[in-house]
Amino acid sequence: MYALTNPVRPYAWGSATAIAGLLGREPGGGPEAELWLGAHPDAPSMAATPDGPMPLDALIAAHPRSLLGAAVQEQFGRLPFLAKLLAADSALSLQVHPTLEWARARFAAEEAAGVPLDAPHRNYRDDNHKPEMLYALTDFEALCGFRPCGESADLFRAVAAAIEAAGSPVPELLDRVIATLNSRMGEPAVLRRAFELLLTGGDTAAALVDLAAASLALPGPAPADALAPALRTVVDLQARHPGDPGVLVTLLLNRVSLHPGQAIYLPAGNVHAYLHGLAVEVMASSDNVLRGGLTAKHVDVPELLATVDFSPTPVPYLDARTTDLGQDVWEPPFREFALQRVELAPGDEPVPLAQNGPLVVLAVSGAALLDSPKSELRLARGESAFVGAGEEPVLAHPAHDAGTTVLFAVTCAAAVRA
Repeated sequence: MYALTNPVRPYAWGSATAIAGLLGREPGGGPEAELWLGAHPDAPSMAATPDGPMPLDALIAAHPRSLLGAAVQEQFGRLPFLAKLLAADSALSLQVHPTLEWARARFAAEEAAGVPLDAPHRNYRDDNHKPEMLYALTDFEALCGFRPCGESADLFRAVAAAIEAAGSPVPELLDRVIATLNSRMGEPAVLRRAFELLLTGGDTAAALVDLAAASLALPGPAPADALAPALRTVVDLQARHPGDPGVLVTLLLNRVSLHPGQAIYLPAGNVHAYLHGLAVEVMASSDNVLRGGLTAKHVDVPELLATVDFSPTPVPYLDARTTDLGQDVWEPPFREFALQRVELAPGDEPVPLAQNGPLVVLAVSGAALLDSPKSELRLARGESAFVGAGEEPVLAHPAHDAGTTVLFAVTCAAAVRA
């Protein structure tokens, strides 16, 4: 087992206090958006080894068979997952992630074209896909996947009504979006066209965003309860991103409010944006993000359109599965990862950690002793560890002097063994 030191990403949308508060340390003095636990080469965790600190990706590369296990090494050739603590104080970009096949082809194309990996206009930082899941630690607000066209039409009609009530004529672009959503084309085609109209509308779309937000912010009849959260989101986002067409694109998406303990998963092609809250996020080990708005970073609309799945979908909630050993595990339909939450009170019997190959463990409360046939390691609140595949099984023993212990453990999906 290796104790880890994990990098913090200081993106501007991050909370200055949420991650520090969860882990029981002093804030760093600036935004702390994401804490990365893994071996992605952009920001690998540092493992404490007998020879001193070592980047986790380098450690795994030096001992792939013992640390990954035969099945994981053969299927992935690397640690296939990346875990994060994500703390959003304001909205992340409107974004989508590519399929594995698309990521490989487009990464190779950018490499062949000589586009530097750190170029601001580069779309693909690696050759992997990035399916992900999110487990809410606090109340968490998000946008996730497309609504049915009828619901979106109701929202855009509410925007039109607010503009008229404010004494302005309804802009032609808004009429076109509403007409599109009411058309008889199949829903994916309808949503694609509405999405394109907004993202390619230039100054016309920018003016519509600002007019819509200003009109919705005026006193007037309260919108229907089902519409209110999405319309408030337009006002809130425009205040931070004036003129950004992504603000109105949000009305095409499901508005999600998660309570602590709820989880969602996002496959390739799912347009989403996290708005506010603290969560555990787990994904395939990739940093490939295609953005459509709500950001000052590079936006490539043609590339985005090529990767989006325009099928309307219900909110993809994810429930835990209880194993034969009594473990609560969240298993999205991806090979790369599964998440386990363990809660232990002093005096409880040790709990075996669900493990398929390598394992990353984070303590967010109390303390625990991790015990395997080869080694043991104590984790206090805020500490984490990497456990190689060769150390299975691992038992988590509660500390008797630290109150209730809460651990999160990430491993590969059970199907990796098949």
